[in-house]
Amino acid sequence: MNDALKNILERNSHRNLVEPAPSSEEMDLIYKAALRAPDHAWLRPSSFIEVQGQGLERLSRAFKDFAKEEIDNLEQDKLEIYANAPFRAPLVVILINTPKEHPKVPEVEQIMSTAAAGQNILLALSSLGYGGIWRTGTFALNKKVNKYLGLNSDQKVLGYLYIGTPEGKQKNIPDLNPSDFVSKWNS
Repeated sequence: MNDALKNILERNSHRNLVEPAPSSEEMDLIYKAALRAPDHAWLRPSSFIEVQGQGLERLSRAFKDFAKEEIDNLEQDKLEIYANAPFRAPLVVILINTPKEHPKVPEVEQIMSTAAAGQNILLALSSLGYGGIWRTGTFALNKKVNKYLGLNSDQKVLGYLYIGTPEGKQKNIPDLNPSDFVSKWNS
């Protein structure tokens, strides 16, 4: 088995992520990998917000402000969870989709392109010895969050990639049988 396929088969979502995060040079390579995702008509619907250092405080404030203003009957312990969420890793990359009008490329296809870019980021991280986990939840796929993140109304947050160096025991990778998921039309 070659290294690329081994990386795909062994990629895992890591819950415990610590310093170091990838360097700027490594992140440039990771973004180049992201931008190799399928992109019908080269519309470039994907962009990313890289959050680290003091930016994590800014993201925490955005999450808190959103929760206070947009969530009814918000309990204090839930607000604290939201406020602490950005600090689960030393680096967070926010996946942004900005669909473009096109007669042959529907919005859903452009969303899938950004999702593929997110997977490429996770695979690139893994190949460099880092870990990541893709989180959605309250702050993704929700148009109301845009104003708290400084986004335009036509943009969508598809998720938050928490990135760092894996720490602790890795989750078990399930041994899935492809025949449970594949139908074959051979004739």
